[in-house]
Amino acid sequence: MKLHYKLSVVFLLLLVFHLKAQQIEPYKPVSSVAVTLYSKVLKEYRNIYIHYPKLDSANPDKRFPVLYLLDGESHFDMLSQYTDYLSRWDVNVIPKMIVVGITNTKRTRDLTPTESIINYFGQPDTVKNSWMKPSGGNKLFLQFIHEELMPFIDANYKTQSFKIFGGHSFGGLATINCMLTHPEMFDAYIAISPSLWWDHEYILKLADKKLKKGTAVNKILFYSDASEGVSDKSTYHTNLLKFDSLLTAKSLTNLPHLYKYYPTESHMTSPMSGYYDALRFIYKDWKEPE
Repeated sequence: MKLHYKLSVVFLLLLVFHLKAQQIEPYKPVSSVAVTLYSKVLKEYRNIYIHYPKLDSANPDKRFPVLYLLDGESHFDMLSQYTDYLSRWDVNVIPKMIVVGITNTKRTRDLTPTESIINYFGQPDTVKNSWMKPSGGNKLFLQFIHEELMPFIDANYKTQSFKIFGGHSFGGLATINCMLTHPEMFDAYIAISPSLWWDHEYILKLADKKLKKGTAVNKILFYSDASEGVSDKSTYHTNLLKFDSLLTAKSLTNLPHLYKYYPTESHMTSPMSGYYDALRFIYKDWKEPE
């Protein structure tokens, strides 16, 4: 009799669990597409990945901020997952957003502001087939983003005016260069392990020249580095410390900025922590609109 009673209780519990499990809404991933654009500015085809939120049937005209991401082939999936999770209804610490991953063709060319063959140890790389050649094409690359890519995204997706620009290594160099030379393009900038060693610390000198003491910048900036330059005698870490000190000395207004150092991470693992912390910092005061 007792055995029969226990089996009945177990059966009822399993039945209740089964019924509740059936009521859980199945996971429906948001959409991502890959498009190919011909750039008249760069005179080549460019592959672009686009990740966009599901439209809300109750608010079909809702618009979303856009995160433009360099090194799309490396970090697009990660940032898409980050934005999906952090904007999920039960997490809800950032808004839903569109992620645009820009893939590379000639990375050194597109992401560096000047032509140079000086490597991160400060030595000239004179090898005939040097990885540092060609370089100095960031001006044209930013023109492609501003004049061709952004209009395409705005024409085909429900975008807000708020835009974020993120990059790692040379990509981080490019985002800081963009903030200094074309600040109107984006509202927030993310530089993960930026290669500030480039061309005898060109960007550090440019920042000192462009950022006038006490001026209002009206941007948000996150920058970080890891263990690079600590044990290999390069200047990754020391240069970012110089950049951080420069921003402090300039006493700039309306430039919320945050520097993060990840000593246990490497150059290639730092984006995992960096991009997460960057999103949390940019939206630290964000609240879901009523």
